[in-house]
Amino acid sequence: MGTGKTVVGKLLARKLGKDFIEMDALIEKKTGRSIPEIFRQGGEAGFRELEIEVTKNIAGRKNAVIACGGGVVLNAINIDRLRQECVIVCLTASPSAILRRTSADKGERPLLAAADRLRQVKNMLKYRRPFYTRAADITVNTSRLKPGEVAECIIEELKRHESYHS
Repeated sequence: MGTGKTVVGKLLARKLGKDFIEMDALIEKKTGRSIPEIFRQGGEAGFRELEIEVTKNIAGRKNAVIACGGGVVLNAINIDRLRQECVIVCLTASPSAILRRTSADKGERPLLAAADRLRQVKNMLKYRRPFYTRAADITVNTSRLKPGEVAECIIEELKRHESYHS
């Protein structure tokens, strides 16, 4: 959350001539509800079930950049499905960068609905870090980079990844 998945994903897809797919948007379209509404009505568990279903439907897509929600890694089945056809790129950022980038999104980020948002971000990152580490083929820290720089970094890493695995 707040690492640049959507902005960088769109830019990367354009640069690579691929389709762009954003999982949260697909979940909203499928349910006819916003992410905050889904969380209010079904909690995080309900949202994660929808995420598993959508991951199953898009994991095999070729020629696409898929922006997954930051919690997609919490279910191993999602990563197993994505890994079959995808190179998994993890965008990271410092807690202060995440807070700065999400500060205008009050009410739109259910997992940040806390009095101490910085502590919430730090706790979430601490909990999720091992999941991100295990899932990622490529990791890019976006804290001090512009979206175009992140996209270029990913392209370079993809070239190295593909030459290593061919």
